[in-house]
Amino acid sequence: MCQELMRACSSKIVPARLSLPLPFDQRLARRISCNSNSNSMSCFSSSSSFPTLQTVTITHSQLKDANLDLSIKIEEGFGPNGLGILSISDVPGYSLLRQNLLRLSPRLASLPEEVKNKLEDPHSRYNFGWSHGKEKLESGKADLLKGSFYANPILDIPTTEASLIERYPSYCGANIWPDKALPELEVAFKALGKLILDVGLMLAHHCDRYVSKGLTIREDEGLKQLLLRSRCHKGRLLHYFQTQRRTCTQYGDSTSSWCGWHTDHGSLTGLTCGMFMRDAIELPCPDSAAGLYIKTRSDQIVKVVFGEDEIAYQIGETAEILSGAYLCATPHCVRAPEGEEACGIERSTFALFMQPDWDEKLNFPTEVHLHPELIPSNGALTFGEYSEKLLDKYYHLKK
Repeated sequence: MCQELMRACSSKIVPARLSLPLPFDQRLARRISCNSNSNSMSCFSSSSSFPTLQTVTITHSQLKDANLDLSIKIEEGFGPNGLGILSISDVPGYSLLRQNLLRLSPRLASLPEEVKNKLEDPHSRYNFGWSHGKEKLESGKADLLKGSFYANPILDIPTTEASLIERYPSYCGANIWPDKALPELEVAFKALGKLILDVGLMLAHHCDRYVSKGLTIREDEGLKQLLLRSRCHKGRLLHYFQTQRRTCTQYGDSTSSWCGWHTDHGSLTGLTCGMFMRDAIELPCPDSAAGLYIKTRSDQIVKVVFGEDEIAYQIGETAEILSGAYLCATPHCVRAPEGEEACGIERSTFALFMQPDWDEKLNFPTEVHLHPELIPSNGALTFGEYSEKLLDKYYHLKK
């Protein structure tokens, strides 16, 4: 399963609002600012042609208090007028785990081709192990700008049932680790992935509390329980290769030059801030216009920033559908750095796609505003079946 199905639109139909503290336009204006932390490696700047916004932030101590009402924060970040993203700060141990994994990304990408070829898994549509040049840019050309390494950070072998592996290879396949070439990758990948999942589950609890104020949901149908039961969470370590001098300025005005516009189709995606390096030395982002861009539900494009020691979480389409659109997914893309200073720069980042189990029965609401044509009249599909339908739709549209 492609973890990022390219979709450039989102639903305009939203549920009744609960109690936003400020209208979106006022919050947007208030949040356009630069980060004052001079040690940050992120691209914090408002010099691009689009507004730059800081994510709504929740501290880890607030998040772990299960009885604390964080509905206002959840709605501001994930609600109908939010950006579909928020970040968690002060997570114990996170900074070191992030550095440990992201610094391995260039080493993985520079392994001999014959070694990386053994890490590929065509049967899973390259959704396990190494993938380079298998995806396409929005232009239709093969994406040679970045390489990806996919693995399930929780279960090396989600199932041994042959029929499931055949039907859902991108979920049910086994991890492929470079045990001899880069043995430390497995430990670092699993450690960071598990931490992001654990924090994500705490966040899911507060999402459920927020949604339950406007929608009746059984406890076992909430976002947290769906993710707790899942065996198919997927981590993706991304390496953006060094930009050569001849291509440093070739991107033109494309906002989506590094990663095209898409909306994640799962439930919740955890993201690290990117790490930029040149000759194995960590550097600040060389271009203030580079980074993550989001399209709001009013079709406004904004650049979104969060600190390097924060974990960002984005809502996926499945969570939006099952929450009756109280939690909202937004299209997003990544812009590459440009200019002479960007030459020779490589970037590493990590994403954890948290999604229901392949055989999880999803009971869709009566009114579904995303892909309603895929939902049967009885409103019941497993996540695996839904994903297959979505893939069929996606590839049909791409032909």
